[in-house]
Amino acid sequence: MDALPDAILQCILSRITNARDVSSCNCVSKRWKDSTPYVRTLYFPRSSFDSPSSSEGADNVIKRMVSRVVKLEELIVYCPFSPDGLASWLSLVGHSLLQLELRMDNLSDNQGSHESPSKLDYVGLANNLESLKLWGVLMVRTPNWDVFPNLKNLEIIGARFEDHVLCAVLHTCPVLTRLLLLGCEGVRSLSIELPCLEQCKLDFYGMGNSSLTLISPKIESLEVQGCSWIRVPETKHLRKLSVSNTAGRVYMVDFGNLSALEFLCMRGIQWCWDAICKMLKLASEVKHLFMKVEFTGDYDALQPFPEIDFVDFFNSHQKLQKFDIHGAMFAALCQKNSLKHVDSGFVIPFLEEVVITVRSPLNAEQKMSTLESLLKYGKSLRSMVIKILEMKSCHSSADDFFDEICRFRYMNHSIVRIE
Repeated sequence: MDALPDAILQCILSRITNARDVSSCNCVSKRWKDSTPYVRTLYFPRSSFDSPSSSEGADNVIKRMVSRVVKLEELIVYCPFSPDGLASWLSLVGHSLLQLELRMDNLSDNQGSHESPSKLDYVGLANNLESLKLWGVLMVRTPNWDVFPNLKNLEIIGARFEDHVLCAVLHTCPVLTRLLLLGCEGVRSLSIELPCLEQCKLDFYGMGNSSLTLISPKIESLEVQGCSWIRVPETKHLRKLSVSNTAGRVYMVDFGNLSALEFLCMRGIQWCWDAICKMLKLASEVKHLFMKVEFTGDYDALQPFPEIDFVDFFNSHQKLQKFDIHGAMFAALCQKNSLKHVDSGFVIPFLEEVVITVRSPLNAEQKMSTLESLLKYGKSLRSMVIKILEMKSCHSSADDFFDEICRFRYMNHSIVRIE
């Protein structure tokens, strides 16, 4: 290392990110110490100041280290810090920071939420950010932020919001292309209007009865968890869509044109049948369909899926290449009338992979007939995986059904496997 030119040494040391390692480099030699100010990222792990020998507070140490950096572009702080400490660092490097990640740890701090200025307010000092990631945030008061003119990525993990506060935060980020809200609670009715948004992942924690309206004409990927009412009118560029609700019901989905959709995932305990039918009808061009909805029914009563015609379903989804089908949906395709009207020219042209989860031995004959039909009409089928969950039946029919599946697998061992 001593033989390297200064520029090469600076280039190598600038790749070091952990604050403890950067501090150690300062002790090696004066030449190394003179090179560490050229680091571009500083990362302070959760345990950075757990050592009993750490006599100086985190705020002061972080301030001293960031003040020595010529042009800090990324700052990641997981260790505890104070609002004043954050203000002191960002006043020094806020103009150069492009990426900021903070573990706020104030979800249960109701008193801190009324502080002014708060930690959230001081985040606004870094107004040239391109990416902002916050962990454990209490947002019950609108932060004092101006517009972030360059912010393209916003991630908030583990947060409690008021609806109007979240809307105000999003209004300060007019050029967002990626939005991620994970494990967030308190959202009841959210309206998002971001013209540049391309990727969006929303995970709302609680009763599962939130409503969402998203107006983003460039949206390409959307994942929503915990909403009962969803409206996304502009979807001509949407290629990936996932809608799930593990705590409540999905009552209504309203999407625009889904002609570009390639992947659709539908999950949840209960969906209204109208919502399921509308979603499947809109996704007629989909290539990968994942369905794990356990029940239907418009109200509290959980009801099984009605019969779905096998031929009509695949004729309506001609481009389907991969199909993950679980429990209720598979049972609906296996009704006794589902295969009565098969035209001699019927084929499933592009289906290559099928993953089927079987939960019950009921209607075993129809289920075996459906499995055989998938092989018979799926001219491009390369793989069929049958997953058998623990069947809640002590009757011998469960054993007989399993024997039939094993026989089916043996006869088609090049395609079929059991998990």
